[in-house]
Amino acid sequence: MRSKSPDRPGQPSRSGTPSRPAPPSRSGPRSEAPRSDRPQAARSASDRPQSDRGQSDRVQSDRPTLGLPRQEGAPEQPKTGQRRNQHRNLRNEPAGAANWLYGTHPVIAALGNPQRRLRRLLLTDEAEAALTARMGGPLPLQAERTDRAKLDTLLGRDAVHQGMALLADPLATPTLEQVLQRPGPILVLDQITDPRNVGAILRSAAAFGVAAVILQDRNAPEETGTLAKAASGALEVVPVLRAVNLSRTLVALKAAGLWTVGLDAGGSRLDGAAFRDRRVALVLGAEGEGLRRLTRETCDEIAGLVMPGAMESLNVSNAAAVALYELVRS
Repeated sequence: MRSKSPDRPGQPSRSGTPSRPAPPSRSGPRSEAPRSDRPQAARSASDRPQSDRGQSDRVQSDRPTLGLPRQEGAPEQPKTGQRRNQHRNLRNEPAGAANWLYGTHPVIAALGNPQRRLRRLLLTDEAEAALTARMGGPLPLQAERTDRAKLDTLLGRDAVHQGMALLADPLATPTLEQVLQRPGPILVLDQITDPRNVGAILRSAAAFGVAAVILQDRNAPEETGTLAKAASGALEVVPVLRAVNLSRTLVALKAAGLWTVGLDAGGSRLDGAAFRDRRVALVLGAEGEGLRRLTRETCDEIAGLVMPGAMESLNVSNAAAVALYELVRS
């Protein structure tokens, strides 16, 4: 992906001279209106009636986040132990950056993660019975009864929710120092923007004992239900870091003793046995574009997968799984 050129400062006018002020009207200057006649917006907050103060704040906090009108008297969050019909307040999410996670594996993994702050749990009758059986005991969060049609409305008809949805805050991002204390290789993703690909990579990372996955702060998907569904619970297992500058992060990894390997078809053959005594940071680029130039140049070496068949390339999530297997099989 081509990097955007920096914004150029605004150009000065061609004449190079400041514009002249507008001449006064022939009819003479207008007299200033008395203070009492000025528009209401010009009055200070202390001049407004007590009932009007903070009104804009209340409007913003009461505004529904997903477009449905908020029902009069509906609380922002259900009380503990309270079971409600979801028809009237299904989309009134609490304030903050909470996201809806859905599907059996993501919901079970999030409910079992003590690092998650749980907000709401929506279940159909069938899903509640299945979830209670899978978790082997009472649920850590009181469920709210709903049905599939309402979940379709909330999450979209393409979401495979399996009758359950969990509203939870995003996980806290660990530091690089904390990640380096964990065993296993590290995955670095260079501008991979598809949440399904990132989720599938997280699933492979959990399967092959990856210490962490590092994404860019920009040009990378946020933690969403789509990503969590593709990760199939791995989002709760594999720490995810977001780096402002990926090249500097690679330099920091090398300083910590990791051998950085960029995965690219133009490199030498990826041989797991050659890295038996080294800890590897595997770097993957976006499909089509591959590794960016600076990222590629910062890597210690470039290696590719051996593919003797008719296809010349793999989906990036599939390539990640094959490369991780090669690294850990020995």
